[in-house]
Amino acid sequence: MKTLLTLLLLFAMTLPSSAQRRETVTLGAGCFWCVEAIYERLNGVYGVESGYSGGHVANPTYRQVTTATTGHAEVIRFTYDPDVISFDDILRVFFATHNPTTLNRQGADVGPQYRSVIFYHNAAQKEAAERIKKEIGDAKIWDAPIVTEISPLINYYVAEDYHQDYYENNQNAGYCQVVIAPKVRKFMREYSHLLKN
Repeated sequence: MKTLLTLLLLFAMTLPSSAQRRETVTLGAGCFWCVEAIYERLNGVYGVESGYSGGHVANPTYRQVTTATTGHAEVIRFTYDPDVISFDDILRVFFATHNPTTLNRQGADVGPQYRSVIFYHNAAQKEAAERIKKEIGDAKIWDAPIVTEISPLINYYVAEDYHQDYYENNQNAGYCQVVIAPKVRKFMREYSHLLKN
């Protein structure tokens, strides 16, 4: 009996834990402050941070990225637990919470740093991104064709500290009240079933 118990404990220790099953996602959907505020609220999503990806300048600064000459997009990066939320649902939230039909633009933010982009980490993410992009396009949710870029992740640089948790730390700022807060409220109404408790 003791040997059986020991074997069961050893077997249990070899099973992947939820933390070991976590996968990484990198998405750009305009201003990273807005996108971060949405994904921080999803159940099963962890460690959301703002950063830069897809360009040719190493360790870019925010000032450099805003010149639209580095090739980088403002992105968020996070891990998620696929036992709690699917990558498909993460992508459906992505396509519903920004305008994926405007090239290099989100509202008043204009330039390639604000492009709609999914930087995939593996072949499964690429396949899912292409499939969900087609699903959303076929559903005619948007009046124009979706221009979201789907590209392999080639680099990622974390943004400066003051960009992290921007909405949470600056809710009284004008941009947060006028742009981010309405977007977050709409998202929370439409995706209440995916929110953290």
